[in-house]
Formats: sequence, C-alpha cells, structure tokens
Amino acid sequence: MFGGAGFFRDGLMFALVSGDMLYLKCDAETVERFASQDLAAFTYGTKTGSNTIMSYRRSPDVCLEDPDAMTEWCRLAFEAALRSSKPKRRSARG
Repeated sequence: MFGGAGFFRDGLMFALVSGDMLYLKCDAETVERFASQDLAAFTYGTKTGSNTIMSYRRSPDVCLEDPDAMTEWCRLAFEAALRSSKPKRRSARG
C-alpha cells in the first residue's frame, strides 16, 4: 500500500513508519495540534504517478527522546483511529 510498516492496536492502525520517519494518525480533532508544530502529512506516490495524502502526520521529535511524550501522542493517534473506524456491518443472518 504505502511501502512502510503499520502499528496496530485492537485491529486499528494508529501509526506507521516509512523510511526512518514515524507518522501518527490524526483527524479533525487533532490536526491542529500537529499543524501547530509544522508536522507534515504522510504522502506516497502511486503506480499511476499520482500522490496520495493519508491522515497521518509526522511525529514530534520529542517523542523519540521522551517516553511520556510518545505515550501521549500515541494515545491521541489511537483515539483518532477509534473515531475514524467504521462500525462493523452486521450480517443479515446474524
């Protein structure tokens, strides 16, 4: 899909690594926090030559030095993943 590795919790992807960069899930509730620190969105090129922008932003540098900061930012990312997850459809049989 994007040539990286995803981080999952309870079946939801909340972070990814591409190259040597960690990106965290963001949404309408958290995007300003990322933008205020000028943390770029994750993008990748497709086989057709188009550029895809995903709802992940670069993690703050402090996350690599401070476990408490990493915990807080990953919590925010997981909460964004929870908000964006689609409810599972119930089967007609069930």
